[in-house]
Amino acid sequence: MKLSKWAGVLAALALTTGSLVACAPAAPTGDLLIWDTGILGKDASDDPYADKAFLNQMGVEFEEANPGVTVTIEQQGGDISANAAAFQAAAIAGTGPDIRVQYAGGPTTSFADFFEDLDPLLPKDMLDSMAGQYVNRAGFASDGPLLGMTYGAGNLFVVFQNADVLTEAGIDPSVKPATWEALMANAQQISDKTDKNGFYTGNLEGYPGAWFISNMVGGELGQTAFTDMYSGKVAVDDPAMVKAYQAFADWGASTVNNPDAAQVSAGGQGFVAGEAGYYLVGSWENNGMTEAFGADGPVSSFFIPTLEGAKYSKIGSGGPEIALSITKASKNKELAAEFLKFIARPEHQDRFVEIYQTQGSNHKDGDPSKILNPRLKEQFEQLAQSTDGITFAFDSVMPQATIDLFYRVNAGVFSGAITPADAVAQLKASYEQEIAK
Repeated sequence: MKLSKWAGVLAALALTTGSLVACAPAAPTGDLLIWDTGILGKDASDDPYADKAFLNQMGVEFEEANPGVTVTIEQQGGDISANAAAFQAAAIAGTGPDIRVQYAGGPTTSFADFFEDLDPLLPKDMLDSMAGQYVNRAGFASDGPLLGMTYGAGNLFVVFQNADVLTEAGIDPSVKPATWEALMANAQQISDKTDKNGFYTGNLEGYPGAWFISNMVGGELGQTAFTDMYSGKVAVDDPAMVKAYQAFADWGASTVNNPDAAQVSAGGQGFVAGEAGYYLVGSWENNGMTEAFGADGPVSSFFIPTLEGAKYSKIGSGGPEIALSITKASKNKELAAEFLKFIARPEHQDRFVEIYQTQGSNHKDGDPSKILNPRLKEQFEQLAQSTDGITFAFDSVMPQATIDLFYRVNAGVFSGAITPADAVAQLKASYEQEIAK
């Protein structure tokens, strides 16, 4: 039905009821500025549908559904620390975006002073239909202010393996290592018996350390390891942290990695080139692996195995990744809330899944048939077998300053410049300083 016909119907109703039209909610109007830190959208050409820029598509469709609304999306680049500093400066100045998209958990809750509580702005039934909202509540408390709307089921930390390389080394690729020690033994066998590396690793920024530490500590303490650290139930310098960092230091000092592992940035270029048997990363690499090796190629994935003797050996790590927050500086909070309601619709989350194929929907009505990538399918099958749960990662929980330090000490421990005990002591001091603020 065309808009002109709707106008006629409304006019007739107004004549018979007198007050109906006056009581109807006004259509939203105004401008929305969204800052995305590169995790829900990307720079788009004039046609975001050709570019598969999901957030830009949502902006276009929200404008179409709400004449008089203009949505501007700005990408902030990929440097997490620089993005956080830029947003904090803008927030203190009372400027910046209406909506900010950032990592869930600590990177969201760290900005509690600058984000609105979403509970009064968004319908409870809508929030309840989307899993994982607790990770964006202040203090990770069930009744804490909701500082961001969790979007998507999140990423999982995994190991990709190349069956051809493993077979060349005499390893059966169908047998997944049950422990980290068994995985390291396989990696050593690859390094010893072939001209390949056991692992391809790029730890200049410390990111692989984040995935490794989160998984190993989760294996020792369970899926709430880091939320318990944040709340003070578990000490940041718990022996499990030192144990995990010692294993990480041993990995860095071993001969199973590419020789320049401590000097190169995170990325899987050597693995894609067939130079290694294993690559530790996250499910965000699903598409790259499928494109490089084919849907039926030699590469598959499995959850990072825990240390030998771990209490929670059937555990994964990762969790909710994306949060959308409404800023206190926004002059158009109601319009911002309407955009969050719009993007939260299950069919829109399904499109997000369909486009990116790196994580599933967190909506109860999400369509599992939208998961097409074979790597994501196998990860979701493993997820069902992770009876000890999923550890919400250290760098998804802690204050931003502690997260920034986390990456730096990870790089230092891997290269041998920082001892495991010193790394843990630095993290504890940072956490205590940030919590005291």
